[in-house]
This record gives sequence, structure tokens and C-alpha cells, in this order.
Amino acid sequence: MIGSVGLAAFAAGPEQPAGEGPRYTADGRLEFPADYRDWVYLSTGMDMAYVEGSSNPDMHMLDNVFVGRGAYAAFQKTGTWPDRTMFVLEARRAVQKGSINKRGHFQAERMATEVHVKDTTRFKDTGGWGFFGFGGSETAAPKMPAQVACYACHEAHGAVDTTFVQFYPTLLPLAQAKKTLSAGYLKDEAGR
Repeated sequence: MIGSVGLAAFAAGPEQPAGEGPRYTADGRLEFPADYRDWVYLSTGMDMAYVEGSSNPDMHMLDNVFVGRGAYAAFQKTGTWPDRTMFVLEARRAVQKGSINKRGHFQAERMATEVHVKDTTRFKDTGGWGFFGFGGSETAAPKMPAQVACYACHEAHGAVDTTFVQFYPTLLPLAQAKKTLSAGYLKDEAGR
């Protein structure tokens, strides 16, 4: 669901370590965060779909979500995400048959990667967040236009600051305790 400054280092906020955060090409495309698998792992979802009838019953997919270490540490303290937070959603094909596996699914090749970036200066037109889609071998990607469904869905249903904290089992209780859950998420939960 995912500017125009060079590669210069950014000024970090008080809760975000220097050197962590998005980097952009001269034409405003987000550089792919190649080290994202060293970040904090938040959760994996299987065959998740946000609209009825949108999944293919013959293909299974696992979504792994990672966030930068500094942003994770800031969330632990405040229950919100600091500016320049980056999430990576890595979509991998889920397969059943392989090696000695007799039951269940395991992760195979990466199908796509999406990056969700909080950059309140750069993305004023989309509420301070930008989505970027990386299909495979790209090293940089442009921001998805404001008209893509990701923005409206995250705005309406994201549990904290337009992010789907409701699917991160280690962070949802923290957001509940810090009372940082969004009105949209609370409405969704009341209507279940």
C-alpha cells in the first residue's frame, strides 16, 4: 500500500539518530533502504487484504514489516512515530512444498517492497507521509501519487499516525497504554 534534495545528510530530530532515515536522489526519488533487514522486525501477515474479494485463493503471500531502530526506540517512549520514520513492507511468495516441509507455508522470493516514509516537510500534500513502491531491482522510486488508495486507507484506519500498529502485536498494547490510538481505529474496533 507507499521532494527534491540531494544525498546530503539530514538533520536528525532529538529522538531519531543521525544517519537513520530516508535518502532521496536529486530528482526526489527515495533510495531503496538496502539494509532494512537489519532494522526492527514488527510482524508478518499472511494473505492480508483490506477489501473483500481482493485476494487470489491460489496464491499465498507473506508480508514482513520492518522499521528503523531509532524510530522504534522513539515509539517505545512516546507511542508515536518521529519525523523521518521509515517502514518497509516486504511481500514474499508463500509456498508449501519444498525440502522436508510437509505442512504449512514458508517464505520464498520477494515479490515487491513498499516503503512508507514520514517526512512532514517533504510530504505536506499527503499528511506528512509518502508511499514508495519497489517492484524488484530498482534502486530508487518516485513517491506514489496522492490519489492511490494507500493514503486514504491509512488515514482512515491506521491505529497510530496513519500506520497499521493494530497489526504489530508488540506495539498495539503500548499505543493503548499511551493513549495514542486514532479515532478512526477506535471507530473500526467499536464496529467489529
